[in-house]
Parts: sequence; C-alpha cells; structure tokens
Amino acid sequence: MTRKRGNNEGTIRKRSDGRWEARIVAEDGTRRSFYGKTRQEVARLLAAGIRDRDAGLTAYTDRQTVEQFLQSWLERTQHTLKPSTAMRYAQDIRVHLAPALGHVMLTKLTAQQVQAVYARKLSDGLAVSTVRNFHAVLRTALDDAVRLGLVQRNVATMTTPPSIRRAEMATLDEAQARKLLAVVAGDRLEALLVMARATGMRRGELMTLKWADIDLDNASLQVRRTIQRTPHGWIAGEPKSRYSRRRIALPQTLVAALRRHRIRQSEERLKLGEAWLDEDLVFTTPIGSRLPRSVFEHSWFHPLLQKAALPRMRFHDLRHTAATLLLARGINPKVVSEMLGHSSIAITLSLYGHVTPHMQQQAADTMDRVLGG
Repeated sequence: MTRKRGNNEGTIRKRSDGRWEARIVAEDGTRRSFYGKTRQEVARLLAAGIRDRDAGLTAYTDRQTVEQFLQSWLERTQHTLKPSTAMRYAQDIRVHLAPALGHVMLTKLTAQQVQAVYARKLSDGLAVSTVRNFHAVLRTALDDAVRLGLVQRNVATMTTPPSIRRAEMATLDEAQARKLLAVVAGDRLEALLVMARATGMRRGELMTLKWADIDLDNASLQVRRTIQRTPHGWIAGEPKSRYSRRRIALPQTLVAALRRHRIRQSEERLKLGEAWLDEDLVFTTPIGSRLPRSVFEHSWFHPLLQKAALPRMRFHDLRHTAATLLLARGINPKVVSEMLGHSSIAITLSLYGHVTPHMQQQAADTMDRVLGG
C-alpha cells in the first residue's frame, strides 16, 4: 500500500492533460508546482525542491529575483561542473548578470531587458566573446528555471547574442616553420617546440604531458590530461571532452628530439639529486616543476620568434600551423581532426576552410592524371 505523504513532503498527481504535477509548500505557505512527462521525472524535481527548501535556498518561491535564482542555481549545479567552469560561471554572474539583471523579479524578466544588457555591455567596450559567455550561462540557468516550473519560457533563447567575427589566424609556412626549428635547435626546450609544431597539441596538454604517456619505441603518445584553473590554482585535470583523449602518431624527427630531451632532463635530475621535483613531466623547469604559462608566450616563445626574425604570434598558433600545413599537403581532414582532438570534422573544416581551395585543386589535378589528361 502506498504511504500517504506528509504535509511537508509535497504531493504528486497526474493532470487531465496527461502531464504529471508535483507540488511543494514553502514556509510562508506559498505553493510551487513542477511538471513533467512521467511520475519519475516530477518525483526527482520534487525531491530537489524539498532539498532546496530545507537548505534555505530560494529556488522554489515565486518572489525571487534573478540574482537569487542564479545563486541558488549555481549552488545546485556547481558539483556537476569542472572547477574552471564553475569559477567562470560564478564570475559571469557576479560581474555581469547580477549587477545588470539581478534586481529584476525572475517571473518578470523579459527578452527585451536581456537584449538591452547585451547592447549596453558591447557599447561599454566589452568583448563579444565575454557577452556570449554570460549569455550562455543565463540561457542554461533559465532552462533549469523552466524545467522547475519557475517560469513559463526561457527568455534568453528569444534574444540574439552578438556574433563572433573570426579573426584571421596566424600561421607559419613551411619555410618559416623550418627556420624556427633551426633557431631552437639545442635549446633545453627544443622538443617542446617540435612537438607543438608536429602534433598541434594544446598548451595545457603539453604542460601536463608525462613520460608515461609516450611510447617512443612505437612512436606514439596518449593525451590524457590538460591544465585546469581552480580556486586553488592551476591543476592537471581531465581533457575538455572525450575527443580530446586521443592517440597521436609521432614523426621520427619528434621521436629523435624527445630522446635528446630525455637525456638532457636526466642530466638535470642527476645534478639536482633529491632537490629535483619528480612528477614524471616531459617538459619542466630546470628543477622538475611544471612550466609556467609565461614560458609559452613571453619569456621563451616570443624571444625565439624575434631571434628567427619571424612575425609575432601566439604559442597556440603553432597548433593552427600544424593543421594548416598538413591539410595543405593533402592529409585527410578526418585524420587532422582526430589528431587535434576536435569533436567533429566540421569544426576542423570551419577553422581551416582557407586551405580547402588548394585541396580542391589537388583533387582536380589528381583526377586529370587518373583520366589521362
């Protein structure tokens, strides 16, 4: 026999329209309803609402502001997010959304108000990417508000966030790439530049790469981690997606550079003895610790570019260089996409579409040879 719910446990019923409804009563006597297609769905929503109520959160009440809802939403969801993502969401709410929209009653928020905030932020000089970021936070949070029955519709989906104008990426051509490799020859971090140029790995993946991830005999490596920002600093964590966890085949020039690098690193370790910080990292400071982010831009990479008389660029542009040169040489875009850790070949082609006309001409020339032209 089904036990009857107590006054504070809420109620669940099936509506005449076929949906299920759960109701909860707040401390002040107000009611909040949650709707779903199945009893199990609304039972989960009801349990979450009871937890929020008993914890003193405001997510189940009608008389809450946008700021109150966003804070309670973040409290409920942050355990499901990566630390770096939770930090960014909290910053977007604190710096942008709460000051601009926090005073508005959640049930009174309109698309026009949200759109006006985007326009005002852009006119104040805020970057398009920043506006798009906090738009994404608001849209995700309001999806949850709709699911909980707090609002009837997600007004953020009715707005138009600013479009990103993709900047022309900086890349090196083959001659420039060889020139840079000639300049870095003999440097203690020579293998770092060779690997970035040859594999297109991300900076965070290079920073956290360990010798255990590399099989020099079979000329391959496994990308298993990256760098993440947390309230306690930068730490090694899971890659950004399952596609980022990947195997990369290594060219023999890189294998040779890594063998030289391991010998050099062993000499540094022997010289320091117990003072060496042994974390099995491939690329380290002279004492074995993880390389600081400045090495990848200002204190090491940019001086190398200057020494090679090459135009200034970001270290990340070596990733673009690797992809562009491979595609220009006719390597299958699917292979390049997998090497870079993209979630789909469409991302690769959208980023490097400027290379495809050359590839199409190669295809046409090949067809000429096939047909005897």
